[in-house]
Amino acid sequence: MNRILTREQIRRVDQLAVERYGMSGLMLMENAGRNAAKIIRNTYGHTGKAFICCGPGNNGGDGCVIARHLHNAGWSVRLMITADVPRMTDDTKVNYAIVDAMTLETRVLPDWEMQRAAVESMHDDEVVVDSLLGTGFRGEVRSPTAELIGAINAAAKKALVAIDVPSGLDCNTGAPSNTTIRADLTITFVASKIGFTVASASPYVGRVEVADIGAPPELIDEILTEGP
Repeated sequence: MNRILTREQIRRVDQLAVERYGMSGLMLMENAGRNAAKIIRNTYGHTGKAFICCGPGNNGGDGCVIARHLHNAGWSVRLMITADVPRMTDDTKVNYAIVDAMTLETRVLPDWEMQRAAVESMHDDEVVVDSLLGTGFRGEVRSPTAELIGAINAAAKKALVAIDVPSGLDCNTGAPSNTTIRADLTITFVASKIGFTVASASPYVGRVEVADIGAPPELIDEILTEGP
């Protein structure tokens, strides 16, 4: 079934997965990141290079999980995290601590000048992964993330993969913001998002793949029948 959900329905799926089935947020994040990493490998090769850009929210935590699974599969991985540890969500802190303990090449760069230097170090054989802003985003992208998104779009890279939603795109309306990631591939979780069907989203989402987070399909269908 080709399921399409709104931002609010996705939140409801997460909420009920935790409350009804006892699935922790960390479990859902692990499933999401592991399955996203599998899609990246299936698309771009079972060995390769990735540069993963993570924000402090749960989308950034997904990026840390992706980094770990790509590394374990033999990829060369670099991470940039755009906020200091105190600003990270609890689940993102856990997954950041894991990649840090693994001594993956990870840099915490809250300052735009440092972020710009990191983006300038991207290579044309690296798959760049956008894990900056998630489905909760709406409105305008603030500085320095706005400058960072523009730099990522312009940088040399093998491909640009957005996690859950291209950063800067409203997943409900499909409207781009003042600056928006232009992805070759969007790996979205649970189901495609209603905004992806809007013509204005087309230049930003690229090809869309859905990654499972472990929530029962019956739960997703129940949310669909409830309506947006």
